[in-house]
Amino acid sequence: MDAQIVVVIAGVILVFVIIASLVVLRTNGGRFTFDTQNGTRPRATEGEGSTPGVTFKGRFTMLAIGAGSIFAAIIARLWSMQMVSSDYYEDLAVQNQTRTVTTPAPRGRILDRNGRPLVTNRASLTVAAYRDMADNTIVVRHLSNVLGMPYVAVRRNIQDYNQGAQSLHTIATDVRRSTVAHIQEHPVDFAGVEVVERTERVYPEGDLAAHVLGYTGTITQEQLEGQSEDGTDAGAIHYESGDIVGQAGVEIQYESLLQGIRGEQTVQVDASGNVTDATAAIPPEPGSDIKLTLDIDIQRACEEGLDRALEVAHQFGFTNAKCGACVCLDCTNGDILGMASAPTFDPSVFIGGVSNDDWAMLNSEDGGYPMINRSIAGEYMSASTIKPLSALAALEYDIFTDTQSTVCEGWWTGMGESNGRWCYNHSGHGTINLQYGLTMSCDVVFYEIGKGFYDSEKNPEGLQEVFRRWGLGEATGVDLPGEGVGRVPDAAWKNEYFSSWDDADRTWNPGDMCNIVIGQGDILVTPLQMACVYAGIANGGKEFTPHILLSALSRDGVGDAVTYEPRERLTGEFRKDSDLELVKNGLIGVIYDESPSQAAHFTNLDVTVAGKTGTGEKSGQDDYGWFVAYAPADDPKYVIASVIEQGGFGSNSALYAVRTVLGSIYDSPDTASVTMGESQ
Repeated sequence: MDAQIVVVIAGVILVFVIIASLVVLRTNGGRFTFDTQNGTRPRATEGEGSTPGVTFKGRFTMLAIGAGSIFAAIIARLWSMQMVSSDYYEDLAVQNQTRTVTTPAPRGRILDRNGRPLVTNRASLTVAAYRDMADNTIVVRHLSNVLGMPYVAVRRNIQDYNQGAQSLHTIATDVRRSTVAHIQEHPVDFAGVEVVERTERVYPEGDLAAHVLGYTGTITQEQLEGQSEDGTDAGAIHYESGDIVGQAGVEIQYESLLQGIRGEQTVQVDASGNVTDATAAIPPEPGSDIKLTLDIDIQRACEEGLDRALEVAHQFGFTNAKCGACVCLDCTNGDILGMASAPTFDPSVFIGGVSNDDWAMLNSEDGGYPMINRSIAGEYMSASTIKPLSALAALEYDIFTDTQSTVCEGWWTGMGESNGRWCYNHSGHGTINLQYGLTMSCDVVFYEIGKGFYDSEKNPEGLQEVFRRWGLGEATGVDLPGEGVGRVPDAAWKNEYFSSWDDADRTWNPGDMCNIVIGQGDILVTPLQMACVYAGIANGGKEFTPHILLSALSRDGVGDAVTYEPRERLTGEFRKDSDLELVKNGLIGVIYDESPSQAAHFTNLDVTVAGKTGTGEKSGQDDYGWFVAYAPADDPKYVIASVIEQGGFGSNSALYAVRTVLGSIYDSPDTASVTMGESQ
């Protein structure tokens, strides 16, 4: 406002200068002359009309009126500023002297389905200062000494441009109480330094469920820019540079629930924007606590089961077995009770910012890419776990009936001797029907099915149609980021995918059908997809959308604000009930009839189990082991799917992960000895 008054005064002076100039012009320019012959009486030098004198008079009058108008306008504006708008300009002056800064809110906790904490918060004593403190070398040096940090690091943290200009900038977190006491006892030496209490994530169960929970980190520039694009949502959270937000897993999936409401504080600043004082504050409001569908005990069993499976694979000489996945579903509603991926990581390394070395390790091939949640993002050949769907397709399209049989001699020549194929059992299974072929996982039975579809004039891609009807080739819709969709290959896909090949090589052929019918070749699935398929088989075709959120607690801690309602994802179609019963009976036979050594791991359970082994083949690598099961077979509740990369036969690796989870659920540990499996 002072600058505006100066402008007004200058305008007034300018008006007076104009008027004075006009007066001078009038006295010196004259339109009158004196009569030198008849005395001093003045007379007009010209007559009335458009004479130069009259014109000058008119101009003088107009200039005077204009100057008067300007002067009047300035006086009116000055009166308006001083009298009418004084409150407005006083508010502007106050705004120039104050700023509203925000304070972070604690994130909501993450609990298991029984209310046991998986992620919570703890108080952290934080030393902070405003940005202008960076110029005070003496105080910065004192801080460097008492915090045990390099001078450059302290100064850099104070200057951090990722945080608001008038916000307190974090210098160090988790500062010892003795250090805090020293700072507070010497206020003169640490003028402008403040100790505040912040919260940081705590993981009571260590790295348990790390892939599901995810981690938090400082908001990225891309996230900030994405927020501005979505700024039309009035209810959306507004983020600032330096905010801690979810970056993976549940932390990012349910960021809107977990993120609290920021607090506000008004601070006074000088002309340079430096904070001089702080006034009233509105405290932050914590985010909502959320309950997951996970059960800590089952989650731990999934992770311990993976470790067990990898250990057994190593015992059998599969030393490259380092990665795998295990997921457990409640098939009656889609609840994810456990979800594990190996190798795993420790989410606490992200607290306060992850180091370059840790980040490189977490994203390295040698380390097995531990950040990948293989349960939902790992895409594998399904191996023989796909055979129940192949059997249903064969029955539906009359490719292989329930009364039909074939002879397995270990070597199949249905496409000619030159294109012969081995059954995994080179000795052969003899005469075998569809149900027993499923139980024994006889490849020859399914080669016949694959060739039958290829030769079919009515339904040459009926097999793929059934796969898709049961949810393969598309995302399950799980409420976690990064889900893979898998792949159901067909003639159109092959022609496009291998566009650089010759036409003859891109043509769909009987060999392609014989590959995918047994889960080899170009078909890809995720462990979660296969768990959903078996949940559908167990439920008579009905698959629920798998989900991880159970409920969100109200911010006031009373009741649930949000409760997940189970949603039916699809109903896998089959021709008649007897077709599905044939498949179910075949899966029970896998557990108890395929191999005595395999059956020994399940006979001490109080419930009947149905399931399927699988062994995926990948060029240049050891076999991938699969095992999928559900229980109780007569009243299904739980589905467990596991895959072990380069772990050999499923019965030599993944079986042990599934059995460990069942042992935890039914309080019946596996007592059978570890023996080399005989089945795929």
